[in-house]
Amino acid sequence: MIKRPVRIYTVSEITQDIKLILENTFTQIWVEGEVSGLSRIPTGTVFFNLKDGSSLLKCVIFFSAAANIKFELKDGMKLVCCGGISVYEKDGRYQLYVQSAEPKGIGSLQLALEQLKQKLEKEGLFRPQRKRPIPYLPSRIGVVTSLSGAAIRDILKVLDRRFKDTQIVISPVKVQGEGAKEEIAQAIKDFNVFNSEIDPDERIEVMIVGRGGGSIEDLWAFNEETVARAIYNSRIPVISAVGHERDVTIADLVADMRAATPSVAAELVIPRKEDLRSRLIELTQDLRRTFSELALHLREDIDELLHRLLLGTTHVMELDAGRLNLLVKKLTLLNPKLMIARYQEKITDLAGQIHVRLGHFIKLRQAEFAKAAEKLSGLSPLNILGRGYSITFKMPQDAIIKNASGVKAGEIIKTKLHAGEILSRVVAATDNEQLFNDAREK
Repeated sequence: MIKRPVRIYTVSEITQDIKLILENTFTQIWVEGEVSGLSRIPTGTVFFNLKDGSSLLKCVIFFSAAANIKFELKDGMKLVCCGGISVYEKDGRYQLYVQSAEPKGIGSLQLALEQLKQKLEKEGLFRPQRKRPIPYLPSRIGVVTSLSGAAIRDILKVLDRRFKDTQIVISPVKVQGEGAKEEIAQAIKDFNVFNSEIDPDERIEVMIVGRGGGSIEDLWAFNEETVARAIYNSRIPVISAVGHERDVTIADLVADMRAATPSVAAELVIPRKEDLRSRLIELTQDLRRTFSELALHLREDIDELLHRLLLGTTHVMELDAGRLNLLVKKLTLLNPKLMIARYQEKITDLAGQIHVRLGHFIKLRQAEFAKAAEKLSGLSPLNILGRGYSITFKMPQDAIIKNASGVKAGEIIKTKLHAGEILSRVVAATDNEQLFNDAREK
């Protein structure tokens, strides 16, 4: 007869004791194995097994921990998991409660990046055919970046040096850390909404989205799917300017144009005034040269036709009587009036061709010239004043004020409007550098 033990455990008690032993013994361990039996429930919790050649360990990742795993878990993946062992008391099953996971042999961020690349490429987000051209000499440029970073200063410096009349609209966002991807995506959407609600002449024509260089973790917001889809769905052409030349993000692959750095983005979007002036001079010279060549060819064709007619008349006068009779018979067959009519018809046809070709050429050149002239007209100071802007002069020198540091409190300034002028006395002046410092402090 078996002797009754001193204490008899209930199922719950023995399960709780085992649970306590496991939790105290395996508080935080790393376990390596192959993923199998992967499943997810609507709450976001993930269940799977880690197995090797002879054993299997049940695993669970709750939603809070699963949200921090950037890559997608798949069956067959070699995984290294960190967590603690405990017991699910309802069925007495022990399992690993995973807090973090890394793919074996490759970093989690790199794997997540490759997985997202493959997904978006299959959907066609990287297709070269869908990329739109960047407008030439845009009047208004949208910029999505941080106000406290070096990127915005580099962009403004280049644009100011190349074409000071360009209007810059900045949407300040976080470019790394929690909430960055949401702010960047929303800023891109906001610019598109802004364009749909204002006059076409005031719309943003191109958008620069980016930040300065950093580690893959620093740049990760620009590798997020929500940012990629915001760029893809943008009706405004997007230039991606993220990091340094060696850094290539998902945003770079989706954007209409990739710039190696924010400074390069500013150089790509705005040509120098000197280059534009040189281009206009080249077009003018091409137009003059083409007109001269057409006029010369027209004169040569007419001279040749006249020469043929005159040469024929001279030969008739030099022929002897016998040959003249023969020539008369030929002329009877070849009526001079008909010949002259044919020459006239040929001249008329040639002149018509020249007229048509010249007309086509002039229209092409006029269209190209008008487009450039329209851009220049849009940047005219008078037109800018007509849209509600103004120009301020320092008195009595009557010099244009470009920076707030150029005036002091108490000085007289003159503001030129579209209609009329205003004389004012300066109360206080704050320059851009101070604004940047204030923004950085905040």
